[in-house]
Amino acid sequence: MIKNIPLIPLRDLVVFPSTLVPFIIGRTTSIKAIEKATSKDKLIFLSAQMDPALDNPGEKDIFSVGVIAKIIRSIKMDDKNIKVIVEGKERARIIEFISAYPTYDVLVKEMKEIRNSGEVVNELLKRILSLFEDYLKLSQNANFESIIPALRDNSPERIADMVSSHLYLPLEEKQNLLETINSLERLRRLNFILENEILKIHTKLKNEGKKPGRGKPSFTKPGQKIFPPGISAKKDEQANELEEMRRKVVESKMPSDANDKANKEIDRLETMPPMSAEATVSRNFLDWLISMPWSKKSREKRNLNEAERILNEDHYGLEKVKERILEYLSIRQLVKNPRGIVIGFLGPPGVGKSSLGKSIARATGRKFVRLSLGGVRDEAEIRGHRRTYIGAYPGRIIQMLKKAGTKNPVFLLDEVDKMSMDFRGDPASALMEVLDPEQNNTFLDHFLDTEFDLSQVMFIVTANMLDPIPRPLIDRMEIINLPGYTDEEKLQIAKQFLIPKQMKEHGLKQENFKISDTALRKIIREFTREAGVRNLEREITAVCRKMVKKVVLKGKDYSESITPKKLETYLGIPRFRRTAINREDEIGGAVGMAWTEFGGELLTFEVTKCYGKGNFTLTGQLGEIMQESAQAAFSYVKGKLCELQLDLEEHKNIDIHIHVPEGATPKEGPSAGITIATSILSLLLNIPVNRKIAMSGEITLKGKILPIGGIKEKLLAAHREGFMEAILPSDNRPDLKDFPKNILEEMTIHFVDHMDEVLRIALTKPLPDVLSKEDAETCMGKTERAEKGPQNPSLPQ
Repeated sequence: MIKNIPLIPLRDLVVFPSTLVPFIIGRTTSIKAIEKATSKDKLIFLSAQMDPALDNPGEKDIFSVGVIAKIIRSIKMDDKNIKVIVEGKERARIIEFISAYPTYDVLVKEMKEIRNSGEVVNELLKRILSLFEDYLKLSQNANFESIIPALRDNSPERIADMVSSHLYLPLEEKQNLLETINSLERLRRLNFILENEILKIHTKLKNEGKKPGRGKPSFTKPGQKIFPPGISAKKDEQANELEEMRRKVVESKMPSDANDKANKEIDRLETMPPMSAEATVSRNFLDWLISMPWSKKSREKRNLNEAERILNEDHYGLEKVKERILEYLSIRQLVKNPRGIVIGFLGPPGVGKSSLGKSIARATGRKFVRLSLGGVRDEAEIRGHRRTYIGAYPGRIIQMLKKAGTKNPVFLLDEVDKMSMDFRGDPASALMEVLDPEQNNTFLDHFLDTEFDLSQVMFIVTANMLDPIPRPLIDRMEIINLPGYTDEEKLQIAKQFLIPKQMKEHGLKQENFKISDTALRKIIREFTREAGVRNLEREITAVCRKMVKKVVLKGKDYSESITPKKLETYLGIPRFRRTAINREDEIGGAVGMAWTEFGGELLTFEVTKCYGKGNFTLTGQLGEIMQESAQAAFSYVKGKLCELQLDLEEHKNIDIHIHVPEGATPKEGPSAGITIATSILSLLLNIPVNRKIAMSGEITLKGKILPIGGIKEKLLAAHREGFMEAILPSDNRPDLKDFPKNILEEMTIHFVDHMDEVLRIALTKPLPDVLSKEDAETCMGKTERAEKGPQNPSLPQ
């Protein structure tokens, strides 16, 4: 294939196919050739000139065989010189010189290589690779570990070209290798050259009294010229850059291991071609090492009163969290270097877990960084990639510490329960080292490959649920529960924080906009249903937007007070209807309390019976644990039939169906046991359940009541919906110590140990006369014998 292509004559440089080569051009014809090629297909013909001293070589001064190359990158260094990176593509021969001004334009024809294969080629190739590895080591080439693996995955022709490009040979010898198109002949020639070069190096080292492998590598022969005249000053720039790096390494006060790695990498960088890919990787690595905050720390605030003022200024309530931070600051006053702490905030969305991190950083005087772990599934996101990979970077932990600029920031790991895992590893397991105070002082990132001390970082982990988090990871945190806010707390948050914030963002003044407490309570109860305050803030924002429109239309002096009656004008009809508590007490229906990651909720359980075969049906998208709890409650009820003097024969022919409304919502957990048992017995006994009582508790087959979780959230939900009585297991009594006292005073809590107590409280009428235990067992025995029939029907009775 013949091509019309610009030519650049090279001084003391031969470019081979399949190699990346940087060089600098300064001649006008060469610069114009680059510009011409860049404007078309970026292809250029490169051929060495026979005499490097000639500035304007003629046709006879340029070797006819060269290489067609593609321009990868060109950088203008100054007014006279351009740095170019090219990739050799194919061998070609000059057929005709078309012009020599303003650029060398030639007709070239691609040369087809004679390819060889077989056992001889393979053995020769192994021999060359082994010799080449020895040659690189003897030459002290710092890149041999990356060069050799790159060679092994190529064809014999490409390997021969790549090896040739790395040898320090006379120009004529390299040109000879380029012009040899028979791959087998080229391999044989390379084998001979490598043996001779290794012998020369050994002889030279022996004469100088040195052992092989010592001394810095020499990439150019004495007197060899790669760059045009006048470019030697650029080498001084690289030397200055390396000296600047050494100075920064000293100033960063790295540990000894990191310092050694940095200086070793600088020594390697000194031996590399400035534009090589390996040099870019080394510079990137050194930049990261130098920029890490090895010794930089924020000066902490240790004034407890000031810290408490800041915490109260930013958040309402949350006394446990504030107390823990003040305790930590107190320790800092007595101990110079206490161990770092790892606090886990667990609670529903919108209760202020993430914003607490910023507040803690402000109270302690530390820098704040946040890392969202939602959706992270790659271990390298935590520990980083090894530098052998293209585009490798440190993990997010190291990246965030660099961003913070100090070694003791407040580090928020957000949504840790939303992490997942796949074939790339388990990031949750990688986090164990980060969050363990016994191990994180020697945290090892794969990219930095040196230890970094995380022990002075204050880690704050947030999650909505504990179940998805591995148990060993939970064990490394101090878990602080942030339950949902009460209606009164939401009211105070809206008045003290949300309304002033939104008025400022919307440009409203105190005179323009006033909202009554009753209107705020209506928003809280009828327009939102959540544990936090996010939706409450959205509704307040909607009211502010409409007020802004009125102020703009009617003037800046416009003023209005928002009352409950006006809310529907601004927000529309209420989105949530209160649970009906004023209806008549119902047979076969009870109200249970449930916990979700969004806070507490109330569930209505409905039970009905119909003609059938004694089957038991559950509907309402109930989870496996809740189904088992319902089955246990049903078995307990069947065991009570004789004791309650109910007709067993009658109940053999009816089916029991339990349904939990809102069938689209999944429901799970064992705490519905007493609610289901109460509903079934209410149906069978024909006694209504008191609809003003909410209940929660796990039931056993013997009727015992076991403790459950989420007490605060459940009681808050019941109080929010207007339930002033609740039934809970006795073992949950200690859980009410941290419950708001004003709500406890308004509610009546019944603590129970057995199902009989639940029935006495929840049913509106007394239970019928109960048989004694012995009579009940006798009844059950008769029923079983009746079901089996006569033992020997052939004999008369």
